[in-house]
Amino acid sequence: MMAGCLGLFVLAWGVVRFFSVGAAIGMCVVAMVIPPLAAIFANRRDPEDDWWQDPRWDDPEWEKPGHDRDRPDQEPPRDPEGRQ
Repeated sequence: MMAGCLGLFVLAWGVVRFFSVGAAIGMCVVAMVIPPLAAIFANRRDPEDDWWQDPRWDDPEWEKPGHDRDRPDQEPPRDPEGRQ
């Protein structure tokens, strides 16, 4: 997207302005809109990303030494034989 933005600027003022100044200005306006859109699309969150629902935030023993930080207290213990 950024290469397209730079290409529009260079093409507008290097070539198109000799034929139509209005078209060159229009190309620059379009090029001006591309960087904010690129930033919005690049920072969009994935639908599967659920960082705001991390159960460890509700874990009262999160900061205690020796506490397993990868398994919050709210999760049931896992049975090695597959039984529940």
